[in-house]
Amino acid sequence: MANPFKNIFGAKEAETPVGSGNGAHKVEPIHVTDADFEALILKSDVPAVVDLWADWCGPCHMIAPSVEQLASAYDGRAVIAKLNVDENPNVPGRYGIMGIPTLLYFKDGKEVDRQVGVAGYAGLANKLEKLLN
Repeated sequence: MANPFKNIFGAKEAETPVGSGNGAHKVEPIHVTDADFEALILKSDVPAVVDLWADWCGPCHMIAPSVEQLASAYDGRAVIAKLNVDENPNVPGRYGIMGIPTLLYFKDGKEVDRQVGVAGYAGLANKLEKLLN
């Protein structure tokens, strides 16, 4: 018998990204560090979303499927990244991160929005759509 709790946090939703068009494929968020944050996020030619998280954080695991869904749905149009705050303390300090999960939205190398706490895919995508227009 299949485990009924396997997709309790919406992992099934991430398998079929909304708005990804024909031939949808699963794309994972990139993992950034303090060392490559500037090159991969601040110098990106497209908007970027960075999920600041930690392995011990339950809400971080709850939002992860939505972040994965963003990566697939916006592949090629935005950078979707994850940064582990335990392994990379400089970026969270630089942006005054007081709690996780926090998603930072960047355009042209500047933070333009943020989401603190758990949110669904639609809310995250709505913030990103504003940066693409």
